Amino acid sequence: MRAQYRAEGLDEAALAAHPMEQFGRWFEQAAQAAVHGFVHEANAMVVSTADAEGRPSSRTVLLKQYDEQGFVFYTNYDSRKARELAGNPYVSLLFPWHPMARQVIVTGTARRTGRDETAAYFRTRPHGSQLGAWASAQSSVILSRTELEASYEELSARYPEGEQVPVPPNWGGFRIAPRTVEFWQGRLNRLHDRLRYVALPDGSWRVERLSP
Repeated sequence: MRAQYRAEGLDEAALAAHPMEQFGRWFEQAAQAAVHGFVHEANAMVVSTADAEGRPSSRTVLLKQYDEQGFVFYTNYDSRKARELAGNPYVSLLFPWHPMARQVIVTGTARRTGRDETAAYFRTRPHGSQLGAWASAQSSVILSRTELEASYEELSARYPEGEQVPVPPNWGGFRIAPRTVEFWQGRLNRLHDRLRYVALPDGSWRVERLSP
């Protein structure tokens, strides 16, 4: 259960000036790999949060947008991750592109997206996913699968296909503003390349190489 990583390396001279530009380069390559079945869901990322006592929890969610301001995902604001972020906004993201021997590891702080931005995204979701956002009281205990499906069917009858579904009041996005962004490239003999951008007070970024 040990693989040798023979991918080409990652050199400081080849990096973009801004980490989000570098992320865009790698993400496009991962997305192309996904088109060819080499990577599954390139926009899947592990989101790690911690509660007030410092106890961590992780889950996989889908990245829905990225720009110079950071990374955006959407969730129920009553979910465990959202409740933990409300009390402790520090968060870690991990993009595990294993078939490419690559990872991107982000640390930063989370803040909610505005309601207009949330509504604009919600309108792009498939009708079934819009209903699912209402049907699921995310992270709460339910009696059975039947209870969940009954809730969905009731909503489906109330808002049939083609009818506008309102945005749930307790549902929306988080934007993660990065403080560090590490690009990890697997290399032969476990001598991996790890280059990390670190945010500086003046808005610029320092790049440092980490030992594997």
